Amino acid sequence: MLRFLISCLLLSMVSCGGNSAPPPNILFVILDDVGIDQMSSFGYGGVTPARTPIIDALAQSGVRFRNVWATPECSPSRASFFVGRYPQRTDIYSAILNLDLANSQVSPNETTLPRILKAKNYESGLFGKFHLGGPENNPNGNLAPHGLGWDYFYGYIQGGPYPLDVTAGGGDVSNGSSCGFVKGQSTGACYQASGSCSDMTTFANNGQTCLENGGIFVPGVACQSQLPANLNFSTYNGYYVSPLVINDSFGALTVVPSDDMRARTYRTTVETNGAIDWINSRVPGRPWMATVSFSAAHSPFQQPPAALLPTNTVANNGLDCAQVADQRVLMNQMVEAADHEIGRLLVAVGLATWDTNGNFQYQPGASNTMIVLIGDNGSFAPTVKAPFVPTKAKATVYQTGVWVPMLVAGPLVQSPGRDDNHLVNGVDLFQLFGEIAGIDVHQSVPVSHALDSQSLLPYLTNPQQPAIRSMDFTQTGQNIKPAGTPIPPCVLQSFNTCVQLFTGEGLCAANGGIWYGPGNATKPAGYADCCEVINDPALNMAGVAPLPISQQAVRDDLYKLVVQTVMNCTTASTNVSTEFYQFDTRAINPMLDQTDLLAGQGDAGRAGLDPVAVAHYDQLTAELMAKMSITPSSSCLGDGNLDKVVDAKDVAGWQSIVDGGGLSSWYDFNHDGFTDGADLTIIQQNMGRLCAP
Repeated sequence: MLRFLISCLLLSMVSCGGNSAPPPNILFVILDDVGIDQMSSFGYGGVTPARTPIIDALAQSGVRFRNVWATPECSPSRASFFVGRYPQRTDIYSAILNLDLANSQVSPNETTLPRILKAKNYESGLFGKFHLGGPENNPNGNLAPHGLGWDYFYGYIQGGPYPLDVTAGGGDVSNGSSCGFVKGQSTGACYQASGSCSDMTTFANNGQTCLENGGIFVPGVACQSQLPANLNFSTYNGYYVSPLVINDSFGALTVVPSDDMRARTYRTTVETNGAIDWINSRVPGRPWMATVSFSAAHSPFQQPPAALLPTNTVANNGLDCAQVADQRVLMNQMVEAADHEIGRLLVAVGLATWDTNGNFQYQPGASNTMIVLIGDNGSFAPTVKAPFVPTKAKATVYQTGVWVPMLVAGPLVQSPGRDDNHLVNGVDLFQLFGEIAGIDVHQSVPVSHALDSQSLLPYLTNPQQPAIRSMDFTQTGQNIKPAGTPIPPCVLQSFNTCVQLFTGEGLCAANGGIWYGPGNATKPAGYADCCEVINDPALNMAGVAPLPISQQAVRDDLYKLVVQTVMNCTTASTNVSTEFYQFDTRAINPMLDQTDLLAGQGDAGRAGLDPVAVAHYDQLTAELMAKMSITPSSSCLGDGNLDKVVDAKDVAGWQSIVDGGGLSSWYDFNHDGFTDGADLTIIQQNMGRLCAP
C-alpha cells in the first residue's frame, strides 16, 4: 500500500484511487547496434559523429542516462526490456537465429509488458524489428508478437535485414552490385512489380533512385512492353526489400508480398509510417504504448534515401558497402536517417512541431506522452568510434559491447536537460514503464516470474535521487539448439574472432565475415568448427580466437569483473578466464576496460591489488556468483508454462502443441526440436515437482 501511495504522489497525472485522468502515453524508440560511442549528445561520436538534431533536442529536453548497460546482443536485450528478466532466467543468451529452439525464445507464458499495461487499459503496438522469437521453431510463427500480448505489430519478425542483393533484382547481370543497386549508369529503365516502367535519363544515380522507389533498374536500355524475364521481385535486398508482417488486434496475420510497395520501401521509413498510422488512429483518452524498434543501424550497411539525410551530405552512390571505410560513412548516414524519421514521427503524431525556419520544436509538457530512447547493445566492430575499442564491441561484455545511450523526455521529467550517472540496466525499463502507467510490476508479475528490474522513475522526478542500483550485470552465451546441430564457422576479421552463429554464407557476409562453411574456396566441404579453421596453417589465422562460449560481467561505479569461458583450440578443452578492470564513464576520453589489473593471472593476481581494489574485487565476485546461481527456466523439467509447478496444466499445454503439429515449443524438454511422447514422459516423471521461484 505504501509503495502504491508513493507512486500516486509521484505521478499526479496517472490514474490512482479514483483520479480519472489517463496515465501518460509511452513512445519507446529502440536503435539497433547503436552504442553510446556513436552519440554526440552523450559526448562521443568520434571525429565525424552522425548529425542527430532530433535526438539532441530530446536529450536537451529530458534526462541523459550516461551509465546504462544492456546485453551484448539484440534478442536478450529486447527480452529484458519487455519481461524485466536477465538472460539467465529466460534462456535467451544471444541473438535468436533460425536454428534456435523455442526454448531460447520469449515464451507466451511470460508476463510481458503489453500484458502488464492492459491493467491500465493501454493499447500496445510494436513497429519494426521484433526478434523475440519466430517465425522458425515457434508455435506462433509469424503471429509471435500477438502471442506475447501486443495488440498490433507491423514489422519484421527476424533480426537484421537480409543480405544485400548483388544482382540488384536481376538488373545487374555482372552480379557486382555491392550495395544492392546498379551503379555507374546514367540511363536505363526502372521497372516496377506491377509491370509499369519509367525511362530514367536525367539522374546520375538512377540505380539507387529506382531502388528507393521500389523498382529494379536495368542499365543502358529503354522500357519494354513486358517485364524482362531476368528480373526478380521476390529477392530480399537489405533495407529496401523486406519480409513485412502484420498482426492485428484480432490475431489476424498479413504477410505482405515482396512485390508490394510496403515491402519495397526503406525500412526506417516503413517502421515510421506504421507507427504514425497506428498512433493517429487511437481513440482519444485511451493510453497507448508504441514501440518503434528501428532496424537501423544493423548491418548490412546500405545507402539511405537522400531525402532522409541532412543538407551537405557527402554523396553516397559511389560507396562500396563491402568496404569498412565506406561502411563507417554509411553507418553515420543510417543513424542520421533514423534521426530524421524520429522527427517526422514526433511531428506527425502531434508531439512536436517545425517552426517557420524549419527547426524542430519539442515541448515536453505540451503532451501527455513520455519518450524513451535506447540502443539495444554496443556498436558492431567495423563502425565503432574512437576511443572505443572495435575488438571489444557488440557480442562482448566489454564496455564497447554493452554501454548504450538512453534518454527519457516528457512531462514527468523534472529539471530537464541534465545527465544522470547512476547505474542502470536494460531490465529496469520494464519497471519504468510500469511506473509511468502507475503499476507496481513486482506485484503484477507472478512470484514464479522473478524480476530483475529496479526503479527508474525517481531519477526522473528527483534530480537529487540517491543511487538505487549499487551493482550492474550483463551476460551473453549460446542459445538452445537441437543437439548435434552443426553451425559452420565464420571469421569476423574486424575483431579477429571466429564465430559459429550464422547458418548461411549470406548472413556471414552481411556481418562482414569470411565463410568457412560448405562451399568456401579453401575447403569446399566446409570446416567442422572454428578450431579447425584456426588450426589450419594454410589459412594463417594467427591472432584469431573463437568467440567465447559464455561471458558474464558485473561492475560497481569504479571497477568491473569479467569472466569468460573460451574453447582452447590447442588442447581441445575449455578455459575460464577472469579479468578485472578499473574504468569510468566521463564524457571525454573515458577510461575503458583495456588494462586487466589481474594481468592474466585470474584469482592469483588478486594478491597484487591494493586494498581498495581487493575490496571491490571481492564484492564483485560475490555478486557474480549470486547472479550465476539464478536457475534458468529450462532447469525446471516438466514445467512448460513457467509457473514453477509440474502439474496437469503442463500436460494440457503439451497436448495443445502436439495437436498443432508437435514441433519445437516450450514443452520440448529434451531439446530435440519436437514436442512428442518423450516430453510427456518427462512431465509425468516430474509430476508434482515444485521448483524454486
